[in-house]
Amino acid sequence: MIKTVIKSADGMVMVFDKMGEQIPQYQGQYKEVKALILKDDPPEARFGCFPNGGQELMIVPREEW
Repeated sequence: MIKTVIKSADGMVMVFDKMGEQIPQYQGQYKEVKALILKDDPPEARFGCFPNGGQELMIVPREEW
């Protein structure tokens, strides 16, 4: 089950479960995996990104991710 979703500055997406393990089927370029992630994510999933190419992770609402 999806717990954490992070989009890097270059558009790569990393997805982790509640144990911190990566979930490969949801990982890849943002444009390619966004719809699948948003279809399958539970309400408690957390989304993050690196705005403006920065190095500090920012937690964002699902709708803004």
